[in-house]
Amino acid sequence: MDIKNQVGGLVISEEVISKIATTAALEIDGVVDMVSKPATIKDVFKKQRALKPVRVKVNDNQLIIDLYISLKSGYRITDVCEAVQNNVKQEIQNMTHNAVAKVNVFVEDIDLSNMAQ
Repeated sequence: MDIKNQVGGLVISEEVISKIATTAALEIDGVVDMVSKPATIKDVFKKQRALKPVRVKVNDNQLIIDLYISLKSGYRITDVCEAVQNNVKQEIQNMTHNAVAKVNVFVEDIDLSNMAQ
């Protein structure tokens, strides 16, 4: 993401924004890990690898963040996802001063290891 000011220019890489988003998501109780989105059959034939757990898009100078996460069992999914959305948006905006239009959260897995037998 390019930012211009009176002194010059500043470039914040998508990788940096991705790291901020990852850290912010993992701070939320109930999030186990970030998950690479599996490649679809179509992607396999195109020889594309799985997508990264965080995707950053820029639309009209606003960021759109897609997160693929794994949750712990026993947590209310909507509550955890809303907390992730709010924390990711706040941290990115605080650290980069760039507007975040959307944070889309995709729950790709749930960790059942803490379930009672």
